[in-house]
Amino acid sequence: MEIRQPKSLQNIELPLHLNISFEKVYDMLRGYASEEQKDHPFYASATILVKEVEKHPELINGFSDFSLLEKHDEIINLLLEGLFPIALTDNEIKAATIPFTFTSFKFTNRFENIIKNAGNDYELKVRNFEEDLMYIHSCILILNIVYQHPVDLKRPFFFDIPDKNSGIIKHYRVAFNGDFMEIYPKENAPKLTKEDIEMLLDNFNNIDVWKEKFPPNSYTFKGFGLMNLFDVTADETISSVRNTLLEKHDNNINEKLQKDLSEFFNIKDLTTGFSVFDTSRKTLESTRVKKSESLILNDERSIMCNQFFCNHILEKIFCKTEAVTISDVEKYGRQSNQNPFYKRLKEKGIGSLILIPIKASSNSDLALVEIASPRPYELNTVNQQKLKDLIPVFEAAVERSADEHQNILEATIQEHYTSIHPSVKWRFYDAAEKYQTDVFNKIENVKIDQIVFDDVHPLYGQSDIKGSSIARNEAIKEDLTTQLTLAISVLKEACKSEELPIYKELMFRVEEYLLEVKNGLKAGDEIGILDFLKQDIYPVFSHIKEINTDLEVLVTTYMDRLDPNLHVVYEKRRAYEHSVTLLNDKLAKFIDAKQEEAQVMFPHYFERYKTDGVEYNMYIGQSLTNEKKYDDLYLYNLRLWQLQVMCEMENVANTARKSMEHDLQVASLILVHSNPLAIKFRMDEKQFDVDGAYNIRYEIIKKRIDKAHIKGTDERLTVPGKIAIVYSQDKDAREYLKYIKYLQSKNLLGEVENLVLEDLQGVSGLKALRAEVIYQKDFDSEKTITIDELIEEFK
Repeated sequence: MEIRQPKSLQNIELPLHLNISFEKVYDMLRGYASEEQKDHPFYASATILVKEVEKHPELINGFSDFSLLEKHDEIINLLLEGLFPIALTDNEIKAATIPFTFTSFKFTNRFENIIKNAGNDYELKVRNFEEDLMYIHSCILILNIVYQHPVDLKRPFFFDIPDKNSGIIKHYRVAFNGDFMEIYPKENAPKLTKEDIEMLLDNFNNIDVWKEKFPPNSYTFKGFGLMNLFDVTADETISSVRNTLLEKHDNNINEKLQKDLSEFFNIKDLTTGFSVFDTSRKTLESTRVKKSESLILNDERSIMCNQFFCNHILEKIFCKTEAVTISDVEKYGRQSNQNPFYKRLKEKGIGSLILIPIKASSNSDLALVEIASPRPYELNTVNQQKLKDLIPVFEAAVERSADEHQNILEATIQEHYTSIHPSVKWRFYDAAEKYQTDVFNKIENVKIDQIVFDDVHPLYGQSDIKGSSIARNEAIKEDLTTQLTLAISVLKEACKSEELPIYKELMFRVEEYLLEVKNGLKAGDEIGILDFLKQDIYPVFSHIKEINTDLEVLVTTYMDRLDPNLHVVYEKRRAYEHSVTLLNDKLAKFIDAKQEEAQVMFPHYFERYKTDGVEYNMYIGQSLTNEKKYDDLYLYNLRLWQLQVMCEMENVANTARKSMEHDLQVASLILVHSNPLAIKFRMDEKQFDVDGAYNIRYEIIKKRIDKAHIKGTDERLTVPGKIAIVYSQDKDAREYLKYIKYLQSKNLLGEVENLVLEDLQGVSGLKALRAEVIYQKDFDSEKTITIDELIEEFK
């Protein structure tokens, strides 16, 4: 008799002293061997077996030495033969066992084969069942049997047993039969009171309490148990697939799905993939692939479905949304005239394939699940039917994914197009809640509330790229000069091959355009030049290419210098735009990060725009928050923070100059507005704007101030290397001079100018402080002064 005892459970501590006994089987046999049962078919064999068992009283009285199982294996096999009928031994998965140790000593043939196929190093071990749990479970068994106190802790036990033949893990649920065992207390076992039992029921996770009430070995277990296993691999796979597909943000979803379906189909090297198609275009000519970890696609972002697939697959997958099984890829290739889809399957080494389309109801997405085997007929229309229980899981996952994707799209739109800043979201939620309540209560003519914040203090700032228009025009001029010079060189070489007057005439006209460009671009010049090249020059170039190989190379060189989409030389402009984008991104990223830090000080509204540079609005006041009590101290702190951040943004821009192809500088400006105003969310424009006729003046100043000149001069207010602070009331100047003095002590600002500005259209009486920025040699945007440090030092 083979005895299997898991090494991890050989010295397990239990409240039970384990005695293996066959007394209950012996009592059953004695019943068959009694005089009253002389006519029973089992009488003769039972009489003989009873006499044999009585020769070994330890089999009846019980023993704890597990080695006796092997010593008495022959008679134990006879005793248990009625419980292990030969007719069922190849079908049932059953073993005689000692509970809580999983020591097993008699198996059906099927169980033995499963253990052999698991490998020599495998030991029976319950999934996710720690030693302390085993102790508590045995205590609860005692409560049920000895104290007749019913406690329901029925949990399914599972064995995960490898199958070396197939290379997959199979899953079995365990059922125990306790008819052949009994439990009784030893003399030293504490007698439990009602209060003790109630304490235990309130302390499941406290192993010390259980060991106090049920000391180790304080009860005797006598007998054995029967353990039946049921193959639940398919059920476990369905459950695992459900968990895999419904987990959020899992980057290993395809890997897990492949493992699950390998077990499900019992194919070790089964592979899986999936792709999501946008089927909004009914023609399926150029179908966008939105997401793909596909077996049949090679990173294509779009696919001509009507050319890639055969008509049968198009009809079944994309029109009827029905699964398709290709049992033999070679046979499919002969039927489909070896179309591109067949060639792709051959390239991937696929012998049989199941395609499962899942259509999302909320949009036009179609998810295609791919299941493949390298061998023909391993996947077929018969085992495809096993997937019926999984289809609802796939459908639920696709629906959830579509909903999540839609939420992501809406969040993206909100973030980039119609953003509602987190600091004021509470007010929108209040309005939406009130609106929905009114709708629910069927109030007539329901209207959603206007979102207005009164008595808020505005702060405005900008870091504008200086001379951006001039730099852009210069880049256009250089690119056009390059393009026209290249065209002249081609025409010169053409004259050497063919002495045609038209070449010289065209060359003359190109040189005229080149001279105009060098003298300065005017509105419409670029379009006129490009039209001339397209209509008069390029047809000639098409002819020139055919004259000789050298001219063909020249024309090709010319065309290669052109941007493939714009059909112009776009080198200097691209370099300029790349520099602008780089600088904008660095400035925007920096102030976004610093702004989150400032929100901790006091919640305030913040919005930022990218132009040729960065500009932003901030509003602070009691009406903007329902969390904290407002005080003007927070406004002063935010103004100080703004000035300090502008110093740092100047350093960010100055540091970025080292990595830019175009040397760009910024000019910084802060607008101070003394009086509070109101802002209102414009429903039609989906953004906040100042509210009220008087407050419009603030918006006018914002739009015109960066073009202002110093009074009596032609000098612009905003210049690189200095921060301009525009104000209208002297008290604001006195406040900001304190901040400037503090930042001078930190060596962030230098000399200060007091300036009077020229009158703007509709605005007069503006003044400005202009402070020199001291650039830091080793500026690190990750190690700037925090708002807490700044405020603490300023106190």
